[in-house]
Amino acid sequence: MTIELRPWVAEDAPALSAAYQENLELRIQFGGANLSTIGQAHRYIRQQLSFSGSSRPWAIALDDVVVGHVGLSAIERRHGTAWASYWLTSEARGHGYAARALATVAGVAFEDGLFRLELGHRINNPASCGVASRAGFLAEGIERQKLQYGTERFDVETHARLRTDPRPDLIPHPISL
Repeated sequence: MTIELRPWVAEDAPALSAAYQENLELRIQFGGANLSTIGQAHRYIRQQLSFSGSSRPWAIALDDVVVGHVGLSAIERRHGTAWASYWLTSEARGHGYAARALATVAGVAFEDGLFRLELGHRINNPASCGVASRAGFLAEGIERQKLQYGTERFDVETHARLRTDPRPDLIPHPISL
């Protein structure tokens, strides 16, 4: 099996729609977008998952089929910062793909001149915390009731990795820029 990070393409729409439909928890990652049809997923890829000056989204592909996402957003060059995010489909979890993908993207970002990468996860999501920690992101604190999904509010633990932090002992995924 071959895993790689690559830009999202229109042909990924069926896999994106399937990921959206298979996991209710994952839907909150899409900011309220409805991706239940391939057409909706195709538009989302075109509008939200393309590279720009402030965003670098990569598909995590296993044998060229998308099983997740890792990306940087809110890229700010003056201060050298960005926000990192990631998700995996249910069947892709537990293999270390997300931690390796996050560490890979962080390495590319640091080589590109960024200095600080940040991320946050709900404190009731220990798997996401594990991904961040394995990828070298250190916990910095709790933001109380930062996120709201439906009527429920969630505390968020913030993590960050600096270019000067030690590199995690993870083998990077191949990446297409």
